[in-house]
Amino acid sequence: MWLKPAFFVYIINNRGYNRGMAERLIKNKKSRVFFLHKGEQRVFLNNVQSKLGLRLKDFSKIAGVCVRSMDDWKREKNSMSLDGLNSLCKTAKIALPKDIQIREKFWYISRAASLGGLATFKKHGGIGNKKYRKIKWLEWWENKGKFNHKQYFVEKDIVIPKKNNQLAELVGIILGDGSITENQVSVTLNIIDDLSFSYYVRKLIADLFSVKSSIYKREKESVLNIVVSRKKLVVFFLKMGLKIGSKVRQQTGVPEWVRESDIFSKFCMRGLLDTDGCFYIDKHRYKDKIYLNCGINFTNRSLPILYFFKENLIKFGYHPTQKTKFSIFLRREEEILRYFKEIGTSNPKHLNKFNRYFNNNYGGVG
Repeated sequence: MWLKPAFFVYIINNRGYNRGMAERLIKNKKSRVFFLHKGEQRVFLNNVQSKLGLRLKDFSKIAGVCVRSMDDWKREKNSMSLDGLNSLCKTAKIALPKDIQIREKFWYISRAASLGGLATFKKHGGIGNKKYRKIKWLEWWENKGKFNHKQYFVEKDIVIPKKNNQLAELVGIILGDGSITENQVSVTLNIIDDLSFSYYVRKLIADLFSVKSSIYKREKESVLNIVVSRKKLVVFFLKMGLKIGSKVRQQTGVPEWVRESDIFSKFCMRGLLDTDGCFYIDKHRYKDKIYLNCGINFTNRSLPILYFFKENLIKFGYHPTQKTKFSIFLRREEEILRYFKEIGTSNPKHLNKFNRYFNNNYGGVG
């Protein structure tokens, strides 16, 4: 859903774009959107989320960003991407906002460079001789720089684990509720329901890589972020096949070494369901009696991940159903019992609900 001429849209044209260039700017997924008045971006996002009736995590996935980025958008700390705005409007079936500006990515660099150059000129009377600066830098490096072991650009080490069950489970967790940036790996969980599970995830990371993770709680959004700031950890997962940015937009899949092993696949499925799945209970009234039925649901908008989960359920002898494009269900009680026995869960939220149902309500009548 691209912008139409009828919309009252401003396009920043300080570089003399012609009509064709302006159209390419509109279609560029990396373009940024600026609302003309303070507070309008926040109001727009809150209204669309309310209209769709989604949790922040699911709302963020539609826009193709992580929860942390969506939070920055709502606080108007950062501008929205044009691609994210188009996705939200298309899903909510609404027109794009009228009073907005579209600017190409890194639109500010040219002006910032000019201002920086002027400031340097005023302070030092000139930019200086590049060849001379390079010679002096090499002199400094040979005499002092390379002997300084406290340089900020030194990357911190991590332990590189062998491919094992715990690593496969962590991969599933990251593919479910995780995100990767240039310098960080993070997992976003519910601040209440997943609090106990967050302790497990942090221990899992520490045991695998011998690094400590930080935890950031955002009470207003009811989420917590487990964050590891290690460039080498990012590189480790990228070499494995995971990607920086939106898993949905890039349709990220499960690494090959996981798919090739049944046991690794089961642990990865555990991590996926613990983050993007649930154990739920349906209630049905018949002749003044309430009948209870349980189910397992897994939802993911990256189709390679969804197919991996479904195909392995079938491979292991289960009978999943798929009513919608992005959701898979297990409804047979004997298979749900077998799932928790064979594949299991590390999330106390799922295990507690499972135990309450089968200990108290098994037999179907409430």
